[in-house]
Amino acid sequence: MEKIIYDFDTVIPRENTSSYKWDYIPGVLPLWVADMDFKAAPCILEAIQKKVDHGIFGYTRTPDSYYNSVIGWWGRRHGWTIHKEWILPVGGLVPGTSLCMTALSEPGDKIIMNTPAYNAFFHCIKDCGRELSENKLIYRDGKYSFDFEDFEERCKEAKLFLLCNPQNPAGRLWTREELERLGDICLKYGVTVISDEIHCDIVPPGSAYTPFAGIKEEFQQICVSLVSPTKCFNIAGLQVANIVAANPVLREKVSKVMDWWVYTDMNQIGEAALQGAFTPEGENWLDQMNVYVHQNFLYMRERFAQEFPQVHVCDLEATYLAWADFSALMPDTKELQDYLIKNFKVWINSGEIYGDARFVRINIACPRATLKEGLDRVFAGLRAYISR
Repeated sequence: MEKIIYDFDTVIPRENTSSYKWDYIPGVLPLWVADMDFKAAPCILEAIQKKVDHGIFGYTRTPDSYYNSVIGWWGRRHGWTIHKEWILPVGGLVPGTSLCMTALSEPGDKIIMNTPAYNAFFHCIKDCGRELSENKLIYRDGKYSFDFEDFEERCKEAKLFLLCNPQNPAGRLWTREELERLGDICLKYGVTVISDEIHCDIVPPGSAYTPFAGIKEEFQQICVSLVSPTKCFNIAGLQVANIVAANPVLREKVSKVMDWWVYTDMNQIGEAALQGAFTPEGENWLDQMNVYVHQNFLYMRERFAQEFPQVHVCDLEATYLAWADFSALMPDTKELQDYLIKNFKVWINSGEIYGDARFVRINIACPRATLKEGLDRVFAGLRAYISR
């Protein structure tokens, strides 16, 4: 079959479409919320259209073809063998995270999390009545690494470890060696791992991510993995994800809470979209998208090097969320974020909400023209902000 070349350059207007990203503050160019400005892959649209053409959207049971799609994708793309009974479909990974915390710990238990971290994780831990045990990542020479010694000390008192693999917002693609060392420490102290792997398929060409639970059997027995096609295929609004739990005891605990929360019905459209995505055509689209996003990153990093070399843009090993160190210009970027929104109509996220206000997070999953316009506004606004 002839390879299809997909178009990521066309700007598709999203204003007035109930877009959280584009309609939250009308008129502001958003480089913040973690969804893409690319149209979904044709194979996904075709799968959805087939459901729409049928025209009936009653209660649905999750078909075997859904489970087979998940199993096939992970085995084919990541070399991780999973089984149907391990898979618990869920509407999204943030509620899935809270669900797993509730199922696998008690109020007041300590949950280890590496920081900086995705802001919703802080809320999940607090809202579940658990206590954050903050294992700060080491930032040295412009790159993050684990503080294994501090992590081990925290494991002595913690019930759970919330792992983000790959890491959001720092863009680290954790190596097998790093993950194995973490897992061995968790085994030593009986700490259960909740591994959020939603960004796993967004990696530069030539790179590959390692599923934590797939490293060795012992890790599968202490881990529940949270996975979804929503980030990498830009279908977050369709609310489809999976909790993968090999250990029957952990799986039963999670399933019981799902029943309590009446959180067991699958969204028909999301179910169809996942099956459309997890195909060779979807894989082809994804590979090309990763190339395009990587080129966007190189373009953005070069722009910063030319116009504000004081800003260090961290290597983007995974995700489409660039992480940039502004500490040479200012100690706190929250005021800058608000200034850019108000005066230059562009929105980049201050790192304040992720646990480090020296940084900003920039979503680069958009057509090059959109990124160029956004960066033009950021640089003009940054000059004006500094010269006030």
